[in-house]
Amino acid sequence: MSRPTPAARGRRELTYAVLLCLAGAGLGLWAVTRTWSVELTARGSLPPVRHARTGADLLPWVSALALVGLAGGGAVLATRGRLRRLLGGLLALVGLALAAGGGYGLTAALGGGVGRQWPALVLVGGLVAAAGGVFTALRGGGWPAMGARYERSARPAAPADAGRPAVERGTRDAWEALDRGEDPTVR
Repeated sequence: MSRPTPAARGRRELTYAVLLCLAGAGLGLWAVTRTWSVELTARGSLPPVRHARTGADLLPWVSALALVGLAGGGAVLATRGRLRRLLGGLLALVGLALAAGGGYGLTAALGGGVGRQWPALVLVGGLVAAAGGVFTALRGGGWPAMGARYERSARPAAPADAGRPAVERGTRDAWEALDRGEDPTVR
């Protein structure tokens, strides 16, 4: 049985960390949008009014943290080195705060009978996201970064026939001129 190369192991760890962050934050966001409590208001001889409240209604900051966790999970792919490790630490804190929101929903009297399954899922999602953040903070410095094709080059060299408009030189030159912010029809 052969051992994976360090590059393959790094890509696999990066994938696991991103999936942990996204799955945990996504689970927390989904669970906070479910109905956590139902309040019934008596109206005399009429049937009571039923008022359903989601976790986002009761604790609006929890859904904001889940969205930050989702964005941070995607940002792990776009960063590298120390910045990625710092981002992992921030994601761990966001995940723990998300878990704290779920724990608060489990223990607090937020009005009406609060269902326990949705705050518990927010708690679990926060812990999963925090695990992804901790994993990124500990191991993320050596993971592969996005390829060089996503980086902007300093300044491309001028073509040999630079006297003619880019449109006359070919389609590729015209698109590259547009990318540089130039008008490809004039020179």
